[in-house]
Amino acid sequence: MKYAWPWELSRAGVLNMNKRNISYIGRYNPRKHYKRVDDKLITKQLALANGIAVPDLIGVVKEQHDIEQIPAMVLGKSGFVIKPAKGSGGKGIMVITRVENGRYYKANGNEVTPNEIYRHVSNTLSGLFSLGGKPDVALVEGLIEFDPIFNGVSYEGVPDIRLIVFKGFPVMGMLRCSTAASDGKANLHQGAVGIGLDIATGRSLHAVQFDVPVDKHPDTHFPLSNIQVPHWETLLHTASSAYEMCELGYLGTDMVLDKNRGPLLLELNARPGLTIQIANGKGILPRLKHVESLKGPAMSVEQRVEYAKKHFCDMPLF
Repeated sequence: MKYAWPWELSRAGVLNMNKRNISYIGRYNPRKHYKRVDDKLITKQLALANGIAVPDLIGVVKEQHDIEQIPAMVLGKSGFVIKPAKGSGGKGIMVITRVENGRYYKANGNEVTPNEIYRHVSNTLSGLFSLGGKPDVALVEGLIEFDPIFNGVSYEGVPDIRLIVFKGFPVMGMLRCSTAASDGKANLHQGAVGIGLDIATGRSLHAVQFDVPVDKHPDTHFPLSNIQVPHWETLLHTASSAYEMCELGYLGTDMVLDKNRGPLLLELNARPGLTIQIANGKGILPRLKHVESLKGPAMSVEQRVEYAKKHFCDMPLF
């Protein structure tokens, strides 16, 4: 593994956690608006009100006695997802990809019993997966239909697209692909593969797993170069429009591609992680400073996207 001195990272434009927290999250994200992104139910409602497509909401479990209604909620569904409304980092998400004769199965083929589902949702309501351990509600959502264009790029899970948006400008993006190590979840800390994406085109630039460069997916051995994310323009416009929707200046947007519905907004993050820089092989700080330096009248979503495509199109430095 290659290590670098702090001044080397600074010279490469790498944003560290302290500067992110103070200069960007603290300065540009008003706390009064955090609930718009910290609560996935509120985020979904805001997105729908703003014409942004999201996964179908099957139901909401708010009380312990409501848990027994889940089998009726998902009756006739080929699969479903249970997630905490106030969870973070992929914690507490249960994905059921197959339902047969009232029995539930994960992507790896393991059966999940009704008792396991009830216990999981009970833990969700008690706040086991929520920010700060506060009582929560469980969302039951429709299963996303995997876009076959990503066959081999992800393992037992749906890949998602993270875009960092600053003052409405999409400044950096990556494709997160699940692995056996990440248990089918697109979470880099758990072992998912992060693939840096060119803002202008949506093409892959650089890929890492556990912060180490990789050329192929560790499980499928699919080559990770020359990947083209489809619907890239729609993804950029959706991410950019989230700025007006939630009124947070420094934002992470997570989206997926459904084979039937196209791009869907999964969630927003007021404290997006920094590993996107490793996935891109480039520091994000110069792009943030560039946006801060802009003068003149406010730009529309379309203008911000075109500006970002023109000015943040580049190849990795390290």
